[in-house]
Amino acid sequence: MTTSAERRAAASAAKGGRLPDFLIVGHHKSGTTALYEMLRLHPQIFMPDLKEPRYFASDLRRRAGPRVEWLPETLEEYTALFAAAAPGQRTGEASPLYLVSHTAAAAIAEVQPAARIVAILREPASFLRSLHMQFVQNYIEDQKDLRRALELEPERREGRSMPKRFRMPQLLMYSEHVRYVEQLRRFHAVFAPEQVLVLIYDDFRADNEATVRRVLRFLDVDDTVAVAPIEANPTVQVRSVRLNEMVRSLYFGRGPVWGALKRTVKASTPRGLRRGALAGVHKRVVYRSGPTADEELMAELRARFAGEVRALSEHLGRDLVSLWGYERLG
Repeated sequence: MTTSAERRAAASAAKGGRLPDFLIVGHHKSGTTALYEMLRLHPQIFMPDLKEPRYFASDLRRRAGPRVEWLPETLEEYTALFAAAAPGQRTGEASPLYLVSHTAAAAIAEVQPAARIVAILREPASFLRSLHMQFVQNYIEDQKDLRRALELEPERREGRSMPKRFRMPQLLMYSEHVRYVEQLRRFHAVFAPEQVLVLIYDDFRADNEATVRRVLRFLDVDDTVAVAPIEANPTVQVRSVRLNEMVRSLYFGRGPVWGALKRTVKASTPRGLRRGALAGVHKRVVYRSGPTADEELMAELRARFAGEVRALSEHLGRDLVSLWGYERLG
């Protein structure tokens, strides 16, 4: 008797579509983009240009922030992302929201029970600090102060104090992003242990090449090919949320003044040059290098999430308490 997963996989195959052999499921700001960029250079691996399809995160992918890219809505559209893969290539994608999602693990297992899963975890305090700055940069968060953003969690859980044009409180529940053991258990519940590889961000930062070769072995592809280290999405601070929004409005053409200006620019400037100019404005005017961490807040966060770190250490059979300095907590 065939299962629903086998039936859906067969239906996809019958349409000529391909499903991913592996998925990088998260977290954000933990090296997922760098890993994606390094893996897609491997001749035996195909990963689509669209880095975050988010197809399986049905509870999070809708209105998770402004996107320029098209996102697949149907299984047929999703499998089309892998249509250009050559025979014999391993296909994969990277959607960091899958680890936070409550639906993604089961949805992936339903259509691709043989998939291999790669997760990357980071020390909670530094992770939340970087995640918050990324959310501010991407117009998801309008509170530049992390402490204030954390204090707003109860209100936002009820849909109040939300940023303009953003109505997905799940993403702004920062503490929910650090439920590492619960997140991993959703995947371990539907995939065999040998199908799930959990990486630690510190290892990836310390030795890009060794970590990538470990992933290549996990994917059963040649791990002797040249591996070039890549740094992607460095943490930056937004100088002004308002200025960031103004540049964004210019890019998306919002408002009558910006719309008229954008039409003029589009008529007189090549597309590539336009994008490069706007990117330059962001880099020089809107962003600056990441600020010095608020050590008092970092200490509070480490104390808050010490129990999660101990539970994760036990779950993975690795001493993350010592690695992340939690044994020094008072």
